[in-house]
Amino acid sequence: MTSTVSAYTDKIKEMSMLSLLCSCFYTQPHPNSLYQYGDLEVKGLNKRVSGQSFEVILKDPDQSGDKSQPQPLPSPPKREVSLEELQKRLEAAEERRKSQEALVLKQLAEKRERVQEVLHKAREENDIFSKKTEEKLIQKMEVNKENREAHLNALKQRLREKEVHAAEVRRNKELQADLSG
Repeated sequence: MTSTVSAYTDKIKEMSMLSLLCSCFYTQPHPNSLYQYGDLEVKGLNKRVSGQSFEVILKDPDQSGDKSQPQPLPSPPKREVSLEELQKRLEAAEERRKSQEALVLKQLAEKRERVQEVLHKAREENDIFSKKTEEKLIQKMEVNKENREAHLNALKQRLREKEVHAAEVRRNKELQADLSG
């Protein structure tokens, strides 16, 4: 049986793909076939110096002469499993489950730790930003206060100068009124 299968595979390798496909569509047996085996027929097409070509025809399973059901493959022999072996298998499965759980828990802990690190870093950056902003605001307020005080001092200085000038003008008027009068 194995020799016929290997012979068929050798013949199929030698065939062209076109002749293989054509043989699938033409399922009637040919009178010039070289070999017939079950639902497979091999016939020679032409002989040349360079080689020989074959056509392999696969018959439809419904058209084959024998209508019997295909034989199921025999199942491997079942061996008896001892209680100790079952117990070992259960223990090994339990160990695998525990190691898998431990791995998942470890991954979750690492992920949680990374999240905590990111949150801590974000808080630190936020605190630094808040401190810098507060310092800038305090500095602006101090500059504004100094500018306001300088502006008020300038206004007071001009007011004093006006009062001094007004007093001088009044005195000059009085002197002129005394002289003319």
